[in-house]
Amino acid sequence: MQKIKHIKKRRIKASVISDLHLGTYGCKAPQILDYLKGIDPEILVLNGDIVDGWQFTRSYFPPSHLKVVRQLIKMMEQGTRLIYVAGNHDEVMRRFAGLKLGNFSFVNKVVLTIDGKKSWIFHGDVFDVFMHHSKWLARLGAKGYGMLTILNKLVNRVLSVFGKKRLSISRSIKEKVKGSGHAISRFERTVAGIGVEKEYEYVICGHIHTPADKTIKADKGKIRYLNSGDWVESLTALEYENGDWQLKYWEPHWSETEELSADESFSRPSKAVFISAFKEVMGS
Repeated sequence: MQKIKHIKKRRIKASVISDLHLGTYGCKAPQILDYLKGIDPEILVLNGDIVDGWQFTRSYFPPSHLKVVRQLIKMMEQGTRLIYVAGNHDEVMRRFAGLKLGNFSFVNKVVLTIDGKKSWIFHGDVFDVFMHHSKWLARLGAKGYGMLTILNKLVNRVLSVFGKKRLSISRSIKEKVKGSGHAISRFERTVAGIGVEKEYEYVICGHIHTPADKTIKADKGKIRYLNSGDWVESLTALEYENGDWQLKYWEPHWSETEELSADESFSRPSKAVFISAFKEVMGS
């Protein structure tokens, strides 16, 4: 077993991550953990779809996913203000909106004021027409997407044996099914227009798994639109440092071998405790 080298943490004002989808095969838990271990934010916003309640089962919640949960708790204990914004895949958490426990709080949306500039942060599913009119189809699509990610892993393993470039079949099919271009631009214009009316400097979303940093013009002005992407395909986050928000792509701190060693050393008893607690919340 290789020893994990020490990671020098980056001190930042705030970080926004979304769409981790813990509890699914597509979740890149080791990469999420690596990112979290590399930052020391004053504020960390978990912007929805953190644990995937649509696909959550007792049979799949591996140690690597539990390590992410434990790291989040550790960060909170060390002084990071943790804000959980519920999404559509973890919508059960919306019943706890307004609850505060020390440095931890549940909300449906949040407005952060940093350096005198207001950032409106929410998951984004409330502005998704598809979610409102065909929720059952969205749930079915999520199941299909989960199966695609498993197939994608198998295909990439075969490709790696022959030294071929990795493919993202799941992303390509998802974009075609959603008709991405038109749907995403309509989503972006809608939230940008509301943000301008409320006189925010930034509007920050997740949900559509498409990282973005752009200025959008609305009828009454323009606004900076940011999307934190996801940790299934994009592996992206938003960070506030040096007076502005920046889109960050994950870069590894340690090798794949070290990641696996870290997973193996995780204590198993915590798994039963976490699953029991989450099952109680889901069933309450």
